[in-house]
Amino acid sequence: MTQLKSEGPGAIRIADDVLAVIAGTAALEAEGVAGLAGYYSSDINNKAVRKNMTKGVAVKVTGDSVRFHVAISVKFGTKLQDVSMEVQQRVKGAIETMTGLEVAEVNVSVGALVDENKRRM
Repeated sequence: MTQLKSEGPGAIRIADDVLAVIAGTAALEAEGVAGLAGYYSSDINNKAVRKNMTKGVAVKVTGDSVRFHVAISVKFGTKLQDVSMEVQQRVKGAIETMTGLEVAEVNVSVGALVDENKRRM
């Protein structure tokens, strides 16, 4: 659990799984991403994808900063560096906007290429 600074009475805590879901959702929105860690779907409303959203995302919280490792599958024919940089920007933006936590780093691993028919290459 990550505890946020609170000016009022009590504490605000966010589960690491919640941070992972935010990061995973942001990563799937990047152009050229086919899925996270083996789950290939552009439909983030799909129950199977939502259920496994945290599988491709590792979270490490240190103080007020957080580090992510995001494993993605990329659509064949896209520039890997461009896709990876967009994932980094989207994850950082989503986490900082929604939680106020500082994102220290977002490491991206490309584990597979996926063709148009959603088959692994």
